[in-house]
Amino acid sequence: MKKDQAYILGVDEEELFRLGVQHQVWAEEAQTGWRLANFRAGQTILDLGCGPGYCSKELAFLTGQKGKVIGIDKSSGYIEFLKQVADKYNLNIEAIHSDFEDMRLGPESLDGMYCRWALAWIPNPKEILEKVHLALRPGGKMVMQEYYHWSTLETEPRKEALAKGIEMALKSFKDTENEVDIGRYLPSIVTEMGMKITGFRPIIKIATADNGVWRWPKTFFQSYFPRLVLQDYLTANDVTEALSELEDLEKIPGASICTCLMVEVIAEKI
Repeated sequence: MKKDQAYILGVDEEELFRLGVQHQVWAEEAQTGWRLANFRAGQTILDLGCGPGYCSKELAFLTGQKGKVIGIDKSSGYIEFLKQVADKYNLNIEAIHSDFEDMRLGPESLDGMYCRWALAWIPNPKEILEKVHLALRPGGKMVMQEYYHWSTLETEPRKEALAKGIEMALKSFKDTENEVDIGRYLPSIVTEMGMKITGFRPIIKIATADNGVWRWPKTFFQSYFPRLVLQDYLTANDVTEALSELEDLEKIPGASICTCLMVEVIAEKI
């Protein structure tokens, strides 16, 4: 996997695996959103910020050979990976390496768009959604799953070093020009475009050591906390203590991690 700076967590093999773990946890929510939007065979669906294409692959099986999935991502490494997946499974996926600002979408060329955590990391989500809106056919739908309240991420029982790591992770997001909690603003953004909201669903998961959800926050902490040292939000000792507390937490009967509150917004072009 080519290393570049397209993602805050990098795009190396470790992150490719972490994204696979993440997708396993959230795949059912993506599929629910697609079902509610009636994504189906024969349609052309945009996977905005597709990453390595775990959702693109599933969408391509859904839309079939007479349909099409367009995966757009700014990581060249992930796009090359998606192209290999498309070739291996003979899927009709057009994998495009592009920033959202530079992406070219034909007018009324799409039946739908899906994104998950794509809008939280860009400074101009409204502008990008307007581009997608123009590309949607009448009746086309956007399915967006984004953070509504990132700060709901916490552990029970509370572990001080781990809590500090979580706090500094959020601070690192807040110190950018991006809006990590973009989900709360999506209804007003799409309404201003003249779209009709057809779905609004809160999504949150509680991880325990004996369920598969636990690996999602665990792999995030293990990957992102060390990066916070390079950004001067944490010290190396902070990270060691936080990850040690994470291991201790996993051994406590009844311990849990409340994940970030997300929201799914489904909007239809009238």
